[in-house]
Amino acid sequence: MNSARKIAADLPYLRRYARSLTGDQIRGDAYVRATLQALLDGDLELEERDTPKVALYMAFHQMWDRTGATLEQTPRSTLASDQTLQRLSPPDRKAFLLTAMEGFTLDEAAEILAMSPLEVARDIASAHADIDAALKTRVLIIEDEPIIALDIEGLVRELGHDVIAVARTRSEATAAAAEEAPGLILADIQLADDSSGIDAVKDILGHESIPVIFITAFPERLLSGDRPEPTYLITKPFKPETVKAVIGQALFFHG
Repeated sequence: MNSARKIAADLPYLRRYARSLTGDQIRGDAYVRATLQALLDGDLELEERDTPKVALYMAFHQMWDRTGATLEQTPRSTLASDQTLQRLSPPDRKAFLLTAMEGFTLDEAAEILAMSPLEVARDIASAHADIDAALKTRVLIIEDEPIIALDIEGLVRELGHDVIAVARTRSEATAAAAEEAPGLILADIQLADDSSGIDAVKDILGHESIPVIFITAFPERLLSGDRPEPTYLITKPFKPETVKAVIGQALFFHG
């Protein structure tokens, strides 16, 4: 496979990375085009690497450094995930995106950024801390089983979020949300008085845009195709790491 075909295979991923890095598709594409033009003109060369994708991203960052490009701290995109990323410091944003989104190893990211693995690891840790702080929110738990509710509450608090209430019924849930608006809802669908967690969520949401994670032993009731299906669904019994990961995902993309 020649160099052009190698570049073509990884180009969509580089464009995605550049967009997330700059917060703007037009600006991101401009830097990608500048990199490709420099490669065509011979001003840049793809270095020999075991992974062609690493070489392409190295060339991109060499062009980035040559042009003196800077990353704006003011969010340009209206997407919640992009705004969260753009609040990260430039070094943290690069390290986080290369590893979390592009899937590079720590050593590969260090090679791309011309840094040591230790420096990249430090920036990644800083990015995670900033993201966690930015995503901190108030959580309403709708769950009628006391032990399960305690487990979920513990996981939520471990992530640094505040639990505004643990509701066992539809009426308790709507009352709690009316008293203090949640930023995230974790809900079972079968509640203590035979009321529905689905109906409770509908009551609360109204015209609001709040991320909801359903945690249920009856996922088939939500995946019937008869109604819009939830984006975030966890089946009981659940693994703690699954709940934590889905909470992070829901807040990152909807926070």
